[in-house]
Amino acid sequence: MHMLANRRTAVLLVLPGVAVITFAIVAPIILSVSYSLTQWSGFGDRTFIGLQNYRRIIFDDPTFWRALFNALLLLLVTVFIQNPIAFFVAGVLIELREKISRVLRTIYFVPSILTVVVAVKLWTNVLNPHYGLFNKLLEAIGLTWPADISWLSDPATALGAVIFITAWHGFGWALLFYYSGLTTVPNELREAAQIDGANRFQIVTRITVPYILPVIQAVIIIDITASLKQMEVVFLSTAGGPGDRTEFIAHYLYREAFVASRFGYGNAISILFVAIAITLTVLAQRYVSSVRETR
Repeated sequence: MHMLANRRTAVLLVLPGVAVITFAIVAPIILSVSYSLTQWSGFGDRTFIGLQNYRRIIFDDPTFWRALFNALLLLLVTVFIQNPIAFFVAGVLIELREKISRVLRTIYFVPSILTVVVAVKLWTNVLNPHYGLFNKLLEAIGLTWPADISWLSDPATALGAVIFITAWHGFGWALLFYYSGLTTVPNELREAAQIDGANRFQIVTRITVPYILPVIQAVIIIDITASLKQMEVVFLSTAGGPGDRTEFIAHYLYREAFVASRFGYGNAISILFVAIAITLTVLAQRYVSSVRETR
């Protein structure tokens, strides 16, 4: 009888979490899969068309592949450029006096607490071809040709500008993660390595990085999700243009489902979006785990 009561208690405790997962995650995915197999505008009758939406996306939709390429490019920039810089800056801040470090951490983190609307509005003004500060600075140093560029509407520069704004806005979070991780590395390990004759580079690569690999793994997984679901910066700055040059998967999904009223097609994009995100996350976890095992 006592065991039965314990089981009932366990079920009651687990039930709310199961209900949340079911209605917030599982049920929407099932509905999205069913909608993706139809031709539907979001209203009225639905026509079952099987896998035609998926065939069209994979074989006849260059915009989808452009959006995926842009998302992967943003991910590469975030992982291999933003993260190393954030790691280096965090390492420098660790070595500074606490008061100076606190001030600099605040300065670096301020962009991340700005709303996306404010951040994008700031940079669209800075990059404006007529009155923007960036072009004025280029003119001041004698670079008149680049000063004529419309950075967010020129096909040659728009994607780079969007990626820069996104990386700038998220830099503070990466810095915060790495700084927090570095504070957990015991000084005894560094001191022992110095006694053994290790230089600074060896201490970083042989001690610091392996010790905070879980932090690095978490940051990479967050980067994967953030890169694939990037929408706000694109929506507020370029709306995917010029053409589809700055299109990203999440923004393209929104445009197809809610602007073009191709709800079934948009749901097919969302299912592929989830599949790609899960695949990249699993690959990243396995890679970091394999690196940890070899250390």
